[in-house]
Amino acid sequence: MTVFLVLGITGIVLLVLSLVLGGVLEGLFDGAGALDGLFDGLLSLPVVAGFVSMLGFGGALVLGTTGLGAGPATVAGACAGTGAALLTWKVTRALMRDQTARTPRGADLVGTPGSVVTAIPADGYGEVLLHLAGQRVKFAARSSVAVARGTEVWVDATLSPTSVTVRPVER
Repeated sequence: MTVFLVLGITGIVLLVLSLVLGGVLEGLFDGAGALDGLFDGLLSLPVVAGFVSMLGFGGALVLGTTGLGAGPATVAGACAGTGAALLTWKVTRALMRDQTARTPRGADLVGTPGSVVTAIPADGYGEVLLHLAGQRVKFAARSSVAVARGTEVWVDATLSPTSVTVRPVER
């Protein structure tokens, strides 16, 4: 029983280490020739931790609740460990493949409508409010003509990550 509990606790400790240290432990073997890439899939640290912990706790559960010996408890624990390892592998693969939306770039602003919040003098700077990725964002704006506060504008070009060139909307 003690061996199974030690395995279970060891698996939990490995899982915590894999969460806290991220890829540091797996990165120890990077560039090790034959071992390179071995720990990325079914032998990743979370998968091994899931297997070891369920082997230990599953074996302890079977050993403590039935009259079966260590052999059947080990087999039952190995089956539970295999199930936990496969589930962990599938979940980590799904999480690693999850992609976020592309980060908006300055060029994405060209053609965006907005409104002037601080008047823009001719060939000077003011401020405009634009909608970027569903968020209202204030940008420094430059225009070749004077543009009054509240005027609707179109973005013609981006000058920097925080400033744009605009022109008034013609109606």
